[in-house]
Amino acid sequence: MEPDEQREVYATIDLALRVGEVLLSSGAGTADATATILGVAAAGGLRGCEVDITFTSMAVSYQEAPDVAPETHIRLVRYRSQDFSRLTDVDRLVRRFARGDLNREEASRELARLTSAGPPYPRWSAVLAWGVMAGGATLLLGGGWLITLVAVLTAIVIEVNNRWFNRQRLPAFYQQVAGAFVATAVALVLYAVHAPVKPSLVVAAGIIMLLAGIALTGAVQDAITGYYVTAAARSLEAMLLTGGIIAGVSLGLALGVRFGLSVGVEAQTIQLANLPLMVISGAVMAVAFAFASYAPLRALLPIAVMGALGSLVFTLMSRAEFGPAWSTAVAAFVVGIGSYSLGRRTGVPPLVVVVSGSIPLLPGLTIYRGLYELMARSNIFGIVSLATAVAIGVALASGLILGEYVAQPIRREARRLEDRLAGPRLVGPRRPVRRRTKRPRRRRRAG
Repeated sequence: MEPDEQREVYATIDLALRVGEVLLSSGAGTADATATILGVAAAGGLRGCEVDITFTSMAVSYQEAPDVAPETHIRLVRYRSQDFSRLTDVDRLVRRFARGDLNREEASRELARLTSAGPPYPRWSAVLAWGVMAGGATLLLGGGWLITLVAVLTAIVIEVNNRWFNRQRLPAFYQQVAGAFVATAVALVLYAVHAPVKPSLVVAAGIIMLLAGIALTGAVQDAITGYYVTAAARSLEAMLLTGGIIAGVSLGLALGVRFGLSVGVEAQTIQLANLPLMVISGAVMAVAFAFASYAPLRALLPIAVMGALGSLVFTLMSRAEFGPAWSTAVAAFVVGIGSYSLGRRTGVPPLVVVVSGSIPLLPGLTIYRGLYELMARSNIFGIVSLATAVAIGVALASGLILGEYVAQPIRREARRLEDRLAGPRLVGPRRPVRRRTKRPRRRRRAG
């Protein structure tokens, strides 16, 4: 291989790995990242690449000819960030490169610009959006305006603290512990001063806020599509971060019991009279989370629709006594179906709409009820509540993925890619990249 050709191979593989790094760090599934890396390599003229992805590293192997030793390039995924604007821009860049609108050098420069750029919105507005999301969660759970305001302020304090901890490079587990403890401490103070509110809703809203950053959908997607190593790693991360929430709430409840403060869980019943408020609250939660994750503004309307629709379906299913897990699964299935179509129509990856639209379905109150039963009452029913929360989480993720399976059109041109990945595409090009090349014509024999 000539030196110029060798450098071009290196540059193309480097571009593919950098694109894959953005996708993995943003919570995309391994199947999506693998297909996108292969698509970028194919658009750059490299056929027959092999991709191997673990949770923290990616490897691309390319062999020019059967009698030539293969080359293997490795890149580590050093950061995790919920930045939907960067994910959307990189997804659009991959499509332009696949169509031939950009050459490899232009795509590389554009990718460098996108990854080094700051967030599209001021950071204070994202912090405020987290507070709005917690307020929407409180309204969704039946809280009044006073407890909603308290939940907003508490969520802002939690987010500010977590950002400071992140700058100090404190692991995410301890950030979850601190955030959950702050929410529980606020609830204990409200209970101690006999405030005319439901203190448990502050804890539930804080749990939902902290759960929103856990990429459970990616773990289930990897398991369903056959990437068991990354599925196990993502699941372990989700369990660890959820364990941090449980530890923080448990610490707060233990201190409350010691000082005679028992913040119980008021009975929550689904009332159809409150249906409009619950639907609006679901839309507010979804939009606030999307904005806090720097989603493009054009995606906020479909995200609001999906959040409202998911809350509507869940409320109706719960009222019909289908149980929390099945109600969540059906609502997630509806969100998954609608998110694929609306995401493509607005020019954003369906992953952005799917994750944001499913936020109102997170089991924050169920987790708190289980912890309260175990810590304050030493009741075995707490284990049942925690098991129900796990079932809700699995139902949520699997319902979303099933919705994407049903929604995504299966076309003849994409069957090879679907067979290879065994799953739907939430990010990246939907069909294999095959640039047309002129084939030499056979010469006719004289005579």
